[in-house]
Amino acid sequence: MSKAQAVPVSPLKQFWLKWRFHINILLILIPLGFMPKYFADAAMFRGDSGLGANQVSDIQVGPYTLDLAELRDEAPRADGPAGHFKLFNAALCKACTTEVKAVYLRIGKPRSLRAAGTIFFGAPYRMITSLPVPPRTRSDAQVWITIEGWDGSMHQASVPLAQASPATVAWLEKQGGTK
Repeated sequence: MSKAQAVPVSPLKQFWLKWRFHINILLILIPLGFMPKYFADAAMFRGDSGLGANQVSDIQVGPYTLDLAELRDEAPRADGPAGHFKLFNAALCKACTTEVKAVYLRIGKPRSLRAAGTIFFGAPYRMITSLPVPPRTRSDAQVWITIEGWDGSMHQASVPLAQASPATVAWLEKQGGTK
């Protein structure tokens, strides 16, 4: 009988056999590093941590009261050829929910209800909209809120863009918008 010759073990297999336990533990620990951000985002979308960043509370729009906040404290995001958009959340007062038909948001004063801006959608206590932000917007611009009631009434109020979204104003200044 002849002796069986041992097949040489490759260096890669030696590395795997020696470090496989540690590599697998690392594969479990890496996702755990992202968990705090995940839970913070989940709490924000549930409404447990408020509406978002830079919340402007108790904005009086005619007989209605509204809270407005940007979704995240970051610059507007590009959406292809459509331009840059900023997400905003809003919440109506509890007494207003049955009387309000629609809530709109726009940079600059709307000329009519047809040009009222982007419409908020969602539950009355946590509505969301994607507001287009032209790159040439002035940093002292106003964000106009238009509320349409079920009775056909229309009410408007404005908030300085710098108060509603300081991140957007910083982005506009970086873009070189008009002062």
